[in-house]
Amino acid sequence: MKIAMVSPYDYTWPGGVTVHISQLTRELTSRGHQVQVLAPHSPSRPASSSDPFVPLGRSVPVPSGGSIARVSLSWWLAHKIQALLKRESFDIIHLHEPLAPVLPLCVLEYSNAVNVGTFHACSERQHLYKLSQPIIKRWHERLHGTIAVSPAASRYVNNTFPGDYHIIPNGIDLDHFTNNTTPWPQYRDGKTNILFVGRMEKRKGLRYLLEAYGRLKWDMPNIRLLVVGPGNLDQESQRLVSARNLEDVVFVGPVSHADLPRYYATADIFCSPATGSESFGIVLLEAMAAGKPIVASSIEGYSGIITHGKQGLLCPPKDPVALTEAIAHLVQRPDFARKLGDTGRQMAQRYRWQVVARQVEDYYYQCLDSIRPRSRKNGRPGP
Repeated sequence: MKIAMVSPYDYTWPGGVTVHISQLTRELTSRGHQVQVLAPHSPSRPASSSDPFVPLGRSVPVPSGGSIARVSLSWWLAHKIQALLKRESFDIIHLHEPLAPVLPLCVLEYSNAVNVGTFHACSERQHLYKLSQPIIKRWHERLHGTIAVSPAASRYVNNTFPGDYHIIPNGIDLDHFTNNTTPWPQYRDGKTNILFVGRMEKRKGLRYLLEAYGRLKWDMPNIRLLVVGPGNLDQESQRLVSARNLEDVVFVGPVSHADLPRYYATADIFCSPATGSESFGIVLLEAMAAGKPIVASSIEGYSGIITHGKQGLLCPPKDPVALTEAIAHLVQRPDFARKLGDTGRQMAQRYRWQVVARQVEDYYYQCLDSIRPRSRKNGRPGP
């Protein structure tokens, strides 16, 4: 098949959706398909991968859900997109966040291929979809197949755009987090390492982990907190660190994809205290692949991956006392913690990209088979 992967987000900046697209592109290519990535870009930044990438429009930073989304807002690309689609004659156009501005909408406007949309996002608020629904519903109707990465993502979009959303999860490069990964020697000094990985945004809940760590450190001086990820601490987190004079908190900052597995290998416990708006939680899969026990918030996107007491322990969001008790439980019971890590490692196998890409490929064929008869009936050529 000839496939176009369409991203609304700048492909030269790392992010969950762009990583998903890149990994899926490589796996489908290895399965014999021709795949091109269509996405906005920043001309001053080189593409971060060797994927067959067609840059379409400069991106601009737009605040979104407590983060920054770098998207193109230019409709002037219409003629270029129309010519590209006519020239390439794709069998499948796979749009990620297909209702996001503005590239996916423009592609949907001119596509004559089978259009498949994957919905990645989840939020407690529906106002963006609700406000834009009268305008963008016409583009949603041009989708022949719809995928959601989790039940949480399906619920979020289904509330405004009801439909049959096929659940296909995010994938993970399992071998990257399991093969020949050595811990950082400077942190292998007998202390129990608690790891946080994520952007320094309020919804990631780091302030609640810092508060829990402050409580734990008093009774368990032999622990350390490693904080990995880009961004700056919010004021409340800064106040906690300085007011309590927290020791053994290491703010590592952003790390490369190549070095990230070493931090998971260094950790004894992984903690993700996100407060909400997580549709999936790829960091949980990374920790599971590395065989680490997890303490996480019992939010919808996480509960779909972790069963309390099986791969980790789930706590109410924004509850530092519950976090304190859960982490202490694992520190004091290393055998139980190892059992959770082993169970998580086994479960992570089902999220290998080879498994996930095969599900996506099967869904493509399902959509093609359902459209071909209708295309002939309407006197239009099949895809």
